[in-house]
Amino acid sequence: VQLQASGGGLVQAGGSLRLSCAASERTLNRYTMGWFRQAPGNEREFVAVISWSGVITYYSDSVKGRFTIARDNAKNTVYLQMSSLKPEDTAVYYCVASTEISRTIHDMDYWGKGTLVTVSS
Repeated sequence: VQLQASGGGLVQAGGSLRLSCAASERTLNRYTMGWFRQAPGNEREFVAVISWSGVITYYSDSVKGRFTIARDNAKNTVYLQMSSLKPEDTAVYYCVASTEISRTIHDMDYWGKGTLVTVSS
């Protein structure tokens, strides 16, 4: 199973980016999917997750109201729409999949390679 994230890049503070994560297998449609991030010198942290049905979503307090997670099961893809970006959002963003609706790093079953988001001030 592979998760391929894309959409990272350089953006000015206040701007927007949309990350995408494509899963290699349709079976992941039954998985919770989401995003974690890791800034330089920091531990990897939870960002957002969405249940397989799309009904349940969780966000970290630091991104709530600015980021929106969504999924398209027909395309085996999950998205993270990021708005009102801040320099502290600068990090490598990792796509994840889990059999549980969880915000805990140890509950994630699959990890994609990260995509770098850099927010300039």
